Amino acid sequence: MVQVELPATLRRFAGISEETWVEITGPPTIDAVLDALDAKYPTLRGTIRDPLTGQRRPYLRYFACQQDVSFEPTSNPLPNAIAAGHEPLIVMGAISGG
Repeated sequence: MVQVELPATLRRFAGISEETWVEITGPPTIDAVLDALDAKYPTLRGTIRDPLTGQRRPYLRYFACQQDVSFEPTSNPLPNAIAAGHEPLIVMGAISGG
């Protein structure tokens, strides 16, 4: 099981209270986690990744073990701490302003 933390807007949209856990079959990757998240919460389909290209939506970032992994290949294995359920994969809305 992999723990996932989502932005408040996506949690409200999907009816999730805080963080959520998803079951992953095979190596834990960002793609595998997001596929499991889409399967568990169909209302999230297309909100994190573009449904046609699979690319991360603008203004969203992925964090694994306090590292920004947004620009790494989403097929790369996630750190062992996430695979073991000790750390969450965080999907965070980007903050901008001036």
